[in-house]
Amino acid sequence: MPVRDPKFTHVAVLMGGWSAEREVSLSTGEGCADALRRAGFQVTPIDVKRNIAEVLADLNPDVAFNALHGKWGEDGCMAAILETMEIPYTHSGVRASAIAMDKVKSKILFAAAGVPVAESRVVDLELAATQHPLPLPYVLKPQAQGSSVGVHIVDHSSNGPAAMILEERELFGDQVLAERFIPGKELTCAVMGDVALGVIDILPAVGFYDYKAKYAPGGSVHVLPAEIPRDVYRKVQQYALAAHQALGCKGVSRADFRYDDTPGSDGELILLEVNTQPGMTGTSLVPELAAHAGHTYEDLVTWMVNDASVNR
Repeated sequence: MPVRDPKFTHVAVLMGGWSAEREVSLSTGEGCADALRRAGFQVTPIDVKRNIAEVLADLNPDVAFNALHGKWGEDGCMAAILETMEIPYTHSGVRASAIAMDKVKSKILFAAAGVPVAESRVVDLELAATQHPLPLPYVLKPQAQGSSVGVHIVDHSSNGPAAMILEERELFGDQVLAERFIPGKELTCAVMGDVALGVIDILPAVGFYDYKAKYAPGGSVHVLPAEIPRDVYRKVQQYALAAHQALGCKGVSRADFRYDDTPGSDGELILLEVNTQPGMTGTSLVPELAAHAGHTYEDLVTWMVNDASVNR
């Protein structure tokens, strides 16, 4: 990995955009930009609009730090622009980003790599809103969103099928992913290069680990290292790295799991998804995992800039 001298490296931090995750992207971008400045880099934050190629051509940065989340930023679209312009950039490339964002396609790759995933099916939105597509309990989620945007748990306490998803067609499109609900713990593990970091047990303050629990102060408690059996801890790390490699990810990724530790269970461990551009806000998991491994926030973003390249 080349080492870029911060004094002579101009980093454009791409943030905001126009996806459903715009606000958290702005928070991630601001945090990363501040850390990069503290590390000595010349930094230009960019609130990304649809003229981003023109803006980047005028700016001509040495590196683009992709702090976008969701559609158009995390799904390979921005990576494709940066590849075309031959601007070195952080995080995963076009193919890995696009497949990771597609929960159906990525699950096929994970299963082929020996990483366990939950049973699921894709159904029409109207069908899921009027009848149960799977036995209770199950989860409904968009096929291509992040940050738990649009996720609904339907269980025996629900008042019938999730009719409210009809009001969220902009998030779901015409189809929705229905997935078997896995009770127990919410675990996450980051991969940095080719190394799996620690494992966090996420305890949401209320309900499940939704968008608010992820990004609101006090929305969740993070237990690091997770207080789980040692063999399960290692298996989470093993699966996180295997999923990262199966997708062809670069830089930093984060894998989210469910671990069924309920009484009488057999300790099922299931991979939910891989985030190729995980959040890096003040309450985010990746900076916390990096710190646990001995890397400051400044160390982490510096490593990501040094890792930046084209042809990812």
